[in-house]
Amino acid sequence: MNDVPSLFGSMVFNDSVMQARLPKDIYSALKKTMSQGTHLELDVATVVANTMKEWALEKGATHYSHWFQPMTGITAEKHDSFISPSGEGKAMMEFSGKELVRGEPDASSFPSGGLRATFEARGYTVWDISSYAFIREGTLYIPTAFCSYSGEALDKKTPLLRSMEAFDKQALRIVRLFGNTSTKRVVTTVGPEQEYFLIDKEVYLKRPDLIYTGRTLFGARPPKGQEMDDHYFGSIKPRVAAFMKELEVELWKLGVYAKTHHNEVAPAQHELAPIFTTTNIATDHNQLTMALMKSVADKHGLSCLLHEKPFAGVNGSGKHNNWSIATDMGANLLEPGETPYENAQFLLFLVAVIKAVDDHQDLLRVSVANAGNDHRLGANEAPPAIVSMFLGEELTEILEALEVGAAYRDKTKHQMEIGVTLLPHFPKDTTDRNRTSPFAFTGNKFEFRMLGSTFSIAGPNIVLNTIVAETLRQFADFLEQSADFETALASLVKKTFHEHKRIIFNGNNYADEWIVEAKKRGLSNLKTTVDALPEFISPKSVELFEKHHVFTKLELHSRYEILMEGYCKTIHIEALTLVDMLKGEIIPACIAYQNDLAKLLERKKACGNYEVSLEHHLLTKIAKLSSNLFEKLTTLETALLHSAEIQKIFDRARSYRDQVLAAMSAIRPVADELETLVAKKHWPFPTYGQILYSVV
Repeated sequence: MNDVPSLFGSMVFNDSVMQARLPKDIYSALKKTMSQGTHLELDVATVVANTMKEWALEKGATHYSHWFQPMTGITAEKHDSFISPSGEGKAMMEFSGKELVRGEPDASSFPSGGLRATFEARGYTVWDISSYAFIREGTLYIPTAFCSYSGEALDKKTPLLRSMEAFDKQALRIVRLFGNTSTKRVVTTVGPEQEYFLIDKEVYLKRPDLIYTGRTLFGARPPKGQEMDDHYFGSIKPRVAAFMKELEVELWKLGVYAKTHHNEVAPAQHELAPIFTTTNIATDHNQLTMALMKSVADKHGLSCLLHEKPFAGVNGSGKHNNWSIATDMGANLLEPGETPYENAQFLLFLVAVIKAVDDHQDLLRVSVANAGNDHRLGANEAPPAIVSMFLGEELTEILEALEVGAAYRDKTKHQMEIGVTLLPHFPKDTTDRNRTSPFAFTGNKFEFRMLGSTFSIAGPNIVLNTIVAETLRQFADFLEQSADFETALASLVKKTFHEHKRIIFNGNNYADEWIVEAKKRGLSNLKTTVDALPEFISPKSVELFEKHHVFTKLELHSRYEILMEGYCKTIHIEALTLVDMLKGEIIPACIAYQNDLAKLLERKKACGNYEVSLEHHLLTKIAKLSSNLFEKLTTLETALLHSAEIQKIFDRARSYRDQVLAAMSAIRPVADELETLVAKKHWPFPTYGQILYSVV
């Protein structure tokens, strides 16, 4: 356990394993495919498959699985054993190159948005050579892409890989203009911070809303929430610490660079952050992280909640997508250096991101849109639905100086003085942090804070890669045709900042004044998923994605259908769950308590002790609230039936938002008030206090 370097990656068929086990010519051919994207010959795949199988058998594996990421938002897998008949009732262990490279899951059984009908079932999983195979619980997992029989992408990995290729192509054009001829590849890198809640499993199993929907559909606030700020970075409880320790060990075995863990702001909320890696591998690793959080929690008698807003009144859970740009030589192209105002290449990439975010703010909003995140955005330290960028004081002043041709006063040498001689001096960062900003520059990366905790990071990074690739394409077209590169470069940086500085806001994104100011600037405010999703299939978006071969028009429309359907189904399931809980438990509990109160009043009356009493007041209030609750329940059921029958997907989604969600929202305060009035022995579900403080 103490030998983490030996433990790390021990269950991964990584480069060191391949180099040690594969013949030199096979290893060279495979590395060429991985680094240059050349075709992998079947004879090479056959040798790799046999070597991979032998390694997996030594590690105790008996099965293999093509592991892919369909449009469900989670991963999928089908397990096949290595076993093969050898005659005379014997068996042998085999694994062919064909089995490594390709699998055939049932494409019509996954969300396809109309790309696949039930009778058109064939689909293919194709080995993603850029992501290492790994072993988990006796199975060799092979990361794969997933496509239909006719070649359309049915997953999140395929368009992500396409977007990375598009970005690489355009970024290379830019670095070549700066005289860099040694770099062969430019990649985007990501370090996704994962927030989550841990509660006791016994409590979880008593809440049907948590089981079916991932969030509480009702619940009165406890006497203490997060207002004391004592949970954030606080001492970690032993039970949680044991979970975190096992989680990190399992992640390290799988080559996941789990680096930091701590308590988050809300009670029972925590965070895990990894070290940066390439966007494709980071996406795979984050999917593994979420799956392991669930399974490891279960071993410790805990339940891990990944919903964006499992509890009202306290922080929701996000996934901060730290995005940067790096060359294959290890250079970070978003690193300002000691004198960023003299770093022309950095400034060009910086304004490219600024322009991309401004030009395609609606697409960024679409990339983080779902029913759960609608509850989170704009509340309890989550950024609002308005996309803006935080650059900090220094970078903003540098760009403003360039814009007007003024001199810039260097601030990079300042030392931090804190008034205690015993403590050492240290360099002061030239930019503050802004926790309210949706898209903040944080040193040598951008932190995209709008993602919800359940999200695959593939979608937002597909958008980020593509929109920046498009801006870099425009820049390269202009600069390659310029007679004087330096003059053209200076003009381009100045012009780009001037035209797109409206997207930069370094203030408080929670302030009401910002909403007014953002509207004046012409920034969009797509408050809900239903507002945002149509932007995904706008002519502008279709042109962008088709130009860079990331999505076809058909693939975009299929995803639009899938996302809208997912939104409707999510709210439908939540509404049905709420109806069941009200009819089966809450209303009967209210009736039972009213019966107790009525009997008590009858006994007092029989003793001649009847008067307008506490019991009478309480009975009257609960009866009135219960009647109100039943009326609102009837309204919800009517809205639910109406919405489900609407044929057009956009109209159906709008009805679920405006009618069903509104009816659910009207029910909650009534049910929550009843929770505070009905005796505990009658109330059927654990309260917020019992849930949030269940891990001791």
